[in-house]
Order: sequence, then C-alpha cells, then structure tokens
Amino acid sequence: MLYGILAATSALLLAAVLAGLLRLPALRLGIVCRRRRRPVPLSGGVAVVTATCLVAVVGDWRGVTPLEPDVGALLVAGGAVALLGLVADVRRVKARFLVGGTAMAAACVVPYEETGVLAGLLAVGWIVFVALGFKALDHADGLAGTVGVVTAFGVGACAAAEVMDGLAVLLSVLAAALTGFLMHNWHPARAGLGACGALFTGFVLASAAVTTRAGQELGSGAGELFALTAVVAADVLLVVLTRRPLLRGGPDHLAHRLRRLGLTPQGATVVLGAAAFSGVLVGVLAHLGWIAGSAVWWVDAGMLVFVLGLLRVKPHIPRPGLPADARFDSRRVANTQVRASLRVRNG
Repeated sequence: MLYGILAATSALLLAAVLAGLLRLPALRLGIVCRRRRRPVPLSGGVAVVTATCLVAVVGDWRGVTPLEPDVGALLVAGGAVALLGLVADVRRVKARFLVGGTAMAAACVVPYEETGVLAGLLAVGWIVFVALGFKALDHADGLAGTVGVVTAFGVGACAAAEVMDGLAVLLSVLAAALTGFLMHNWHPARAGLGACGALFTGFVLASAAVTTRAGQELGSGAGELFALTAVVAADVLLVVLTRRPLLRGGPDHLAHRLRRLGLTPQGATVVLGAAAFSGVLVGVLAHLGWIAGSAVWWVDAGMLVFVLGLLRVKPHIPRPGLPADARFDSRRVANTQVRASLRVRNG
C-alpha cells in the first residue's frame, strides 16, 4: 500500500516535469498538434509513457511489486504501440498501419487460455477500438487525460478485486502519470498527448480490462467493457454516424458538439469526465457484484441516447484554411480575417 502511494506520487511528478521539459524540444522539432489554432507541442505522450514504464520497471527491479509475466508483456506491447504513435506524431502514418500495428500488439497480450480463440479475437478488436478511440478523444484540452484517469482507477479497482496486484499498481501509476500530464494539458493546453500517449493509454486500459474479465461470461463481460469505456465508445459512434468520408478530420466529436451548445472548453471536459465516471462506477460495482450485472446495459443505452441527442446539434463547418478550433470562436475568425486583410493591404 505504501509503495503504491510512493509509486503514484513519483509517476505524477515525473510526468509533470518531463512534459514541461520536453515542450521546447518538441516545438523546435515540429512535433506539434496542428488541429488547434496554435501549435501545441506533443510532449505529454512521451512524458506519460516514460513515467509509467520507468516507475513500473523500477518497482519490479527492486522486488517491491514484481510484474507478473502477463503484466510485463502488456507493458512491452504498450511501449511498442507508443513507439508507433510517436512515429505518427513525427510524420504522417496511414491509418491501416496504426490499426495493424496495434492489432499485432493486442494479439500478444490477450489471454487465449481463459477467453478461448473466438472471444480472444473479439478482445483483440476491442483493444484496437479503444486504443484508436483514445487517439480520437484527444481532440479537446484535458479530455483524453481526464477520461484516462477515471478509467484507470476503475479498471485498477477491478484488477485489485481479482487479486491482480501487479496490474492494479500499473494502472494506478498510469492514472498518476496522466494526472501529472493534465497539469500542462488543461485549457489552455501547453502540451498535448499525441498519438504516442493516447494509443499507449487506450491500449493499456483496454488490455487490462480484458485481462480482468477473462474467463467470465461473454455477454456481461462485453457490457462491462463498454461501461468502463462508455465515453470513448460514444465518441467513436458519433464520428461514424456523421463523418463522410470516415477518415477525414472534422468538428464532429463529442466536445465539439457540446461547445456548439454553449459550453466552455473546460465545461465540455467536465461534463464528459462526469459521464465517464458514471459509466466506470457502474462497471466497477457490477464487477464487484454489488449491483445487478444488467445495470451496465443501462449505461450503454444512456450513452446511445446521448449520442442521438448530439446528432441534432449541427456542427459548424469551418471555412477552408481556418484551424480546427477557430470554428468555435467567432472572435478568433474575425481577428484572423482582419489580420489577413491587413497583410494584403501592406503588401
């Protein structure tokens, strides 16, 4: 218990310090998020991955919290996915390579002995879905980190209930690292998570959730997995229903729709964080047997209603050449147009 607190504190501080120290190198190297009006350095992903892996490995080396073979394999596979995401942050990587690489890593961590081949293949698809979902969720300041922290605590509680101490410690360390990163990512963000951190976070959380549910009934397990990652699933569903073509970027995510309803950037993050907490709480209580397992389906139904409601909110289509976040602030658009006209007049 004492080491768990010490490990979480170390991960929080290390991630916060690294995210700050790596901002300037990321800016100089051009590793930035270009979907926002101003370039945000993607130093947070490397900070979160480094802090999580380093603290976990040190704990295993010191023999305080030895990593079981499956947890060690999960950490290695997560590191490989993070490396793939880092390549995607530095240069363009086609979606099929991200999907294929993540699927290969997921196939190495699924416990087929307990799930069976068919359920194992479904689990691989689920892990890829959540990992890419977290990457898509990184469209607003503080959102992916907040949902990641809440989900990590929930899946960690399920792992602790199954006496998977090494996995529970790893998830608490990940939650702490994301908390340290959020010190730089809360609006207005000074550092971003990027594909490196988002893919790593989603991959570790989804793999850990699959491991805790392995060997249990498929239907209730699937419902619990959806409840634990309800906001991620809702965001992906909203994009699938509205985006044509699917791989084209656009202002059609959950936070974008909430902003159109008048919420501030912080307000949209808080609302979605509260939604994630509600789903995680129901999923954990159902896993512990404190409430009926059918309760998780109410969470899934609620998220479906939420998505259908947001479909009625028409997204604002930005003018060509305007940054993604400019569509939410008419004053920004006006200022951009004024500056452009002045440059034309001045030659």
